[in-house]
Amino acid sequence: MSLLVDEPTLSRLPSSTRASEVICSTNVSHYELQVEIGRGFDNLTSVHLARHTPTGTLVTIKITNLENCTEERLKALQKAVILSHFFRHPNITTYWTCFTVGSWLWVISPFMAYGSASQLLRTYFPEGMSETLIRSILFGAVRGLNYLHQNGCIHRSFKASHILISGDGLVTLSGLSHLRSLVKHGQRHRAVYDFPQFSTSVQPWLSPELLRQDLHGYNVKSDIYSVGITACELASGQVPFQDMHRTQMLLQKLKGPPYSPLDISIFPQSESRMKTSRSGVDSGIGESVLVSSGTRTVNSDRLQTPSSKPFSPAFLSLVQLCLQQDPEKRPSASSLLSHVFFKQMKEESRDSVLSLLPPVGHQPSAVLPPASPWAEPECDFPDDEESSWEF
Repeated sequence: MSLLVDEPTLSRLPSSTRASEVICSTNVSHYELQVEIGRGFDNLTSVHLARHTPTGTLVTIKITNLENCTEERLKALQKAVILSHFFRHPNITTYWTCFTVGSWLWVISPFMAYGSASQLLRTYFPEGMSETLIRSILFGAVRGLNYLHQNGCIHRSFKASHILISGDGLVTLSGLSHLRSLVKHGQRHRAVYDFPQFSTSVQPWLSPELLRQDLHGYNVKSDIYSVGITACELASGQVPFQDMHRTQMLLQKLKGPPYSPLDISIFPQSESRMKTSRSGVDSGIGESVLVSSGTRTVNSDRLQTPSSKPFSPAFLSLVQLCLQQDPEKRPSASSLLSHVFFKQMKEESRDSVLSLLPPVGHQPSAVLPPASPWAEPECDFPDDEESSWEF
């Protein structure tokens, strides 16, 4: 891998002595498992909320049975662990330490109190987030993405479930095991041509060139397309193209821009997930509630628009730029950070996120569990839209 670009503006490692002890602690007896909060890797991995008993620090622990892993999955685990030691950026997820206990791999990571952006959508913002919150979350995630691109890596799975928010408002990008490097034998190539077998659950975020799988290959601009889809996801509370067959999805994406977060042609048809708040508008934190659990019917073949709230020209411009059919017409992650939509970002980005979220202590723990910073590949995993965890 080429020399890594480091942005030391925010330390990605905690400065406290307690957390430093956790980072260096590889003694399994120092960790007390509290509750299992997720499973993945074809049920080979369990994710636990745990406590580092010498310091009382809450952590997440991912435990994987290596004996039952195929060679391909062992390589994915190895890649994620190795890359976590190479990358140093505040907006890239941190693995504090890892060790083996017999045939089991334990990976210790920080406790992400707010979980993922997709969990926040389901729990607090069913009609979609405000543009102010979208701006804060996307800015942090795109900063992490830009760091990966500067180091010659394609993320290949940028979406709301891979954007995590800590209790102090730090936004980080996870899903490192999806990465594909453009650097080979010390040289950075313009494109790559290997296409992994993506499951249907991740296809809505994929760029046309990744779905098309032709001789042109793909590069870092494929991630920019995923940023546009994620922006629509955060704005509407729904995943565009979610219920479409792959062929129909590709044809729809090949039509090119402009897309809008309210474009009725790209949202699920089968069951409406429209919600409303008590006041009739999405007022923000915790007020939006379901008004009906039944299925709405829609006339003809029209798809149900997810909401009726307006969006600013700056936000629509960001989405349309990201969703250009031609990868060369999409902005780089670096130039995207200078887009007018992000111009209003404050220096204290963590504070701006926290001001728009409920206090951590008031989160319904049964509804919004903490999130693991290590989200694994979706390939060959059963689809489960109701799962609180994605791997």
